[in-house]
Amino acid sequence: MSKFLHLTSNQVESADMYVEDYVSNLSRTKISMSIPMWDLHLLNIKTSKAESVGILRVHHSIGDGVSLMSLFMSCSRKVSDPDALPTLPTSKKPKPCSTSSGGFLQHFIRLFSVLLIYWNTLVDVVMFLITILFLDDTKTPLKGPSGVGSTPRRIVHRIVSLDDVKLVKNAMNATINDVMVGVTQAALSRYLNRKYAGKNKKGGGGAAGNNNLPKNIRLRATSFVNLRPYLGNEDISETMKSSSDVKLGNLIGYVLFPFTIALREDALDYVRSAMATGKRKKATLEAIYTYFMAKTFNKFFGTKWGSFPTQTTLWFSNVPGPQEEITCFGHQVAYVAPTCYGQPNALMIHVVSYANKINIILSVDEGIVPDPHQLCDDLEESLRLIKDAVIYKGLVDCNVY
Repeated sequence: MSKFLHLTSNQVESADMYVEDYVSNLSRTKISMSIPMWDLHLLNIKTSKAESVGILRVHHSIGDGVSLMSLFMSCSRKVSDPDALPTLPTSKKPKPCSTSSGGFLQHFIRLFSVLLIYWNTLVDVVMFLITILFLDDTKTPLKGPSGVGSTPRRIVHRIVSLDDVKLVKNAMNATINDVMVGVTQAALSRYLNRKYAGKNKKGGGGAAGNNNLPKNIRLRATSFVNLRPYLGNEDISETMKSSSDVKLGNLIGYVLFPFTIALREDALDYVRSAMATGKRKKATLEAIYTYFMAKTFNKFFGTKWGSFPTQTTLWFSNVPGPQEEITCFGHQVAYVAPTCYGQPNALMIHVVSYANKINIILSVDEGIVPDPHQLCDDLEESLRLIKDAVIYKGLVDCNVY
């Protein structure tokens, strides 16, 4: 067991920076390919957010984010009820349309919807293949060069209020993912505008308060989609059984999600844009096709080709976490911060919910993104501006809020 367990107990001046550097140094090493392909690092160091820190490093071949979150939760219990498993948020399924009414018009709408899905799928798969072959994102200060997947990572995170996100979600009839994508679009626009302002100043112009963004920036995220029909939680003894409803391993597809990079007068436009793109991506089978494409590429060409696409600017993942505070082996969990390194992009953004909080985790190549904490500030500020816009426009009852 000592081969996979690492204990650290040091007195340090800046505990937060020590933990950040410790995690960054882990990204400089590869995990042992012996079985099991994981290691656990326990840092008995009090930080600003927790009494101590546990870092579980797992090879991605064991499972994707949803799978590992299910395993983690199967080993956890509610703080309010030590014998009960934590619960995952569930999405409401649309009610099926009645087959007893509607006649020809209803059948026509259904046929049109099916044809639209197949058309969108064809367009998305062709775009995916074109992206693999040659279609690259615009070269921006966030775009990493080829080979960036082998560089060390700086991993930082920022905790924001889930209630603030739900406020925007309910006011705009959106999803939490829509809101967080909108916040990310706003934050990346602010960040890039500042970077281009610095470049323009060197050329004799540009100011941070002006619009310094080039026109028609193509910036896309490789977004991950869980393909499991059931997202639930079971005790670890049940989860490990082959008959379990919770499917472990890697069962995710990709979608190419275009981000709007622009300065908006109305902060809610970022969320509206995310909602429109999200609605379009729900009417496609792109994730299923890319899942099988990735498996085929891995089988015949190896992981180097199977880890596509590399032409997008960032990876984006939203993983639902427990709805209430939990304990793990008797220790209360302060926050959960999953992330990755080794991806062929200079920036990866994970979003995970936990109780009444949302944690935004950035995994960056410091050579491309030297100021990840500034980007965290932009994400936090963007959420505040969007929330304030919702309240200012009267889309929510301020007394209730």
